[in-house]
Amino acid sequence: MRALIEKARSPSFPAEIALVLSNRPDAPGLAYAKDNGVATAAVDHKIYAGREEFERSMQVLLDLHRIEYICLAGFMRMLTPWFVGHWRGRILNIHPALLPAYRGLDTHERALADGVKIHGCTVHFVVPALDEGPIIAQAAVPVLDSDTPATLAARVLAQEHIIYPAALERVASESLLVQGNHVFCGDPVSPPPPLRVPFAD
Repeated sequence: MRALIEKARSPSFPAEIALVLSNRPDAPGLAYAKDNGVATAAVDHKIYAGREEFERSMQVLLDLHRIEYICLAGFMRMLTPWFVGHWRGRILNIHPALLPAYRGLDTHERALADGVKIHGCTVHFVVPALDEGPIIAQAAVPVLDSDTPATLAARVLAQEHIIYPAALERVASESLLVQGNHVFCGDPVSPPPPLRVPFAD
């Protein structure tokens, strides 16, 4: 979140960080955003009977702030098909692994346990299935013999701070086209007419 706010300060950046929204009223990111002139809101999921009720309250705030894209950053809740469908092609997520490997939690521990030599992070469009969806950007880091989960996580995090703002910049420029599970930059062979939402069926 901080990396996105910092990058968006550039006059040439094609997106504005207009709202930081959390399901945890005590989330440290809310204070950081407020201190940096970004509007904030909290919708405590614990007070709602179900996920869709919680998401509909979020949707009211997103509409109020005229949000066009959502960037998930540490939002550790599964979104319903209703919400994902409403925001299809407009929700981004960052995951600390080179998807489709290591979906879910504890990615660094699992990578070390498997003895892989390359690890990294992925920015992707969100679909209802966990940690799936068309991949926008990835960054790889070598896994060192001396690595612990903490040291590996730190190097991956440094790359996350680079590729997430870059991925948002690409998406906000509306130069991307998604066909199936593939993200194209530019003009693939025989593309359908461009759409405002950067997805094509």
